[in-house]
Amino acid sequence: MSLCSVIPFKPVNPKTRLSSILSREERETFARCMLEDVIGAIPRESSRTVVLATDVSFSCENADVEVVEAGLNDALNQLFRRAGSEVLMVMADLPLADRESLKRLISTEADVAISPGRGGGTNALFLKDPRRFRADFYGLSFLKHLGIAAEFGCSVEVIDSFRLHTDVDEVSDLVEVLIHGRGRSRSFLEVLGFSLAPEEGRVRVKRHTHEEALRGIDRVNA
Repeated sequence: MSLCSVIPFKPVNPKTRLSSILSREERETFARCMLEDVIGAIPRESSRTVVLATDVSFSCENADVEVVEAGLNDALNQLFRRAGSEVLMVMADLPLADRESLKRLISTEADVAISPGRGGGTNALFLKDPRRFRADFYGLSFLKHLGIAAEFGCSVEVIDSFRLHTDVDEVSDLVEVLIHGRGRSRSFLEVLGFSLAPEEGRVRVKRHTHEEALRGIDRVNA
């Protein structure tokens, strides 16, 4: 198998819906931690890992970096056309992703495997022939991608995976990272002073003081 793994990534001012509980610096470090967790989950069958970054100053020692000069869809579709191999596309905000869940995608017998996200999104794609597909993210991308596969005459397998379904956008999503996370994302939240706060009917997250959080960032970045 010749496999190229692709991860879109926004390094500057990401995850603005977490602004109520994380500063911009914290969000940028947390996003990098999630990216590193996803890179660590890429199956060994992948011969190349590419991060599609939105900032020219971004670098990554564990993956090749290509700068997104167009929109996400255009960047992905350009890569699909020139890939010359099978493609695994994984979003960067899946801190629970593991190698086993991604191997489920690349082990499909279908032409296309899709792992849906919450709210109709697409969190991961596996394409045996990326030239017979096009990306159309934002909005109900899962349904759009099913339609695109049908348009190209591709068979599809939908991979129902908790670890690939759980993307992080809202404060409430941090609960899942603290419960199920195994990597840098969970460790970073714990260093910042986040912990679980069980309440009647629901579990939330809480954190320590701002001064303790700043000391935590210094330890992570040291």
